[in-house]
Amino acid sequence: MFVYCLINRVMSLQSNFKIIVFILGLTLQSCATQNLFLPNNDASNSPDYRVLLGKQVHNIQPDDKISVSIWNHNDLSVGSVFGIYNSNEVYGKWVLVNQKGEVNLPRIACIQLAGLTTEEAAQILREQYSFYIVDPIVVVKVLNRELTVLGEVFTPGTYLLEKEENTLFEMIGKAGGLGFYADKKHVKLIRDDIEYELDLTEMEDFVQNNITLIANDILYIPTNKGKSIDKKAPTIISFVSIATTIVVILSLFSTR
Repeated sequence: MFVYCLINRVMSLQSNFKIIVFILGLTLQSCATQNLFLPNNDASNSPDYRVLLGKQVHNIQPDDKISVSIWNHNDLSVGSVFGIYNSNEVYGKWVLVNQKGEVNLPRIACIQLAGLTTEEAAQILREQYSFYIVDPIVVVKVLNRELTVLGEVFTPGTYLLEKEENTLFEMIGKAGGLGFYADKKHVKLIRDDIEYELDLTEMEDFVQNNITLIANDILYIPTNKGKSIDKKAPTIISFVSIATTIVVILSLFSTR
């Protein structure tokens, strides 16, 4: 009889404990965080990131805001890096590339620039302005090139590309650097709707041939599992304490 009662008590405790564990599991699951980008479990299916290595240049496209600086000719410049007109997108002067890829400029009127790099555009404008100026010095800048840095960095956001070449590590630096919980092995770079996975722990390729980021890139630094565990730790401890208390109380009642 004693053995039978003991077995009943143990089974009752096990049943109650299973219920508590089940409730605890549901609670922890509800606390799970969401990732913007799903991890790529099969790295072999990821596009080869090495196609991104080396110099990347921006081709002028419709809706770009450009400035044209002509040395010693502020009257012909549209936003100048040389003179009194600021070439900044917000405060300066600029011209918009229309949907046909054309811009209207002083003296030479409408000219096609879409599809060209800034250096190629500057060369064409030098040829055009050489009819009016002896050996013109022309600089073309695109003012609205931006990219986005998200995830485990200290200051995520959208950043203006002020230089012609902006490397991966420079942009991570601009975003304040990698956070403590950054997953360096599964960094994602999205370009032209293609997602590349980068392992920043393998530094050799990146140091020798740093990736140049371009306009509209999205750089995402995922969170490692440690952050999720650390965030759940107080909840786990709290629920374990509650579960232990309930088990003790139930055991006391079952002994009566």
